[in-house]
Amino acid sequence: MRLWIESAVGLLFPPGRPPRPWGRLERPFCERCAEPYPRPIYDSFVCANCEKRKWALSRLRAAYRAEGSVREAILRFKYGREYFLRPWLGRWLRDGFREHYAAESWDALIPVPLHPLRRRRRGFNQSLEVTSWLASRVNLPLREGLIRPKATTPQARLRRSERLRNLRGALALAPGFDPRGLRLLICDDIFTTGATADACARVLRQAGAAEVAALTVARG
Repeated sequence: MRLWIESAVGLLFPPGRPPRPWGRLERPFCERCAEPYPRPIYDSFVCANCEKRKWALSRLRAAYRAEGSVREAILRFKYGREYFLRPWLGRWLRDGFREHYAAESWDALIPVPLHPLRRRRRGFNQSLEVTSWLASRVNLPLREGLIRPKATTPQARLRRSERLRNLRGALALAPGFDPRGLRLLICDDIFTTGATADACARVLRQAGAAEVAALTVARG
């Protein structure tokens, strides 16, 4: 009920758009994790971190950098429960889809799941909310194909090496979801190391998905 009221207030009294500039994620960047490269380079490349890591994801992409008003809007939506910001995050996610994935054929969008306890505390799953906004506008089905049966420390509090360990056994295939042979796009609000998205992809690939890539509102 609270979220419905907040959403209605946002429709009646819509906030101004987050102030520009919105920092674009532009090439050159790593073809696997989209880590920006600080100097001009004209060939595609994979960064040193990705060369040493066995990825389940084929690639990660976003349209924007997690900085300035983009980062602020994500945090206000996620932790401040400012639900009326959902359309802006949805639009930014759609910008990334159009730029990086629209020319390909995908079978479904998969939101990153929250543990039920954290979802109750927050009031909603921010990943599900922005993914559902995107799904309704790009004519792709949304499938809650993953669950999070194990409560873990929030990834934002951990270092890179700790994030990988933190997710072991934390994710599982949702009962009744069969990803065999499907090309799936995991959607979330933000990624930094990509550990969460890759852990999701690993579960889906082990269950038979043909390909799993990731799209987020912003790249940290």
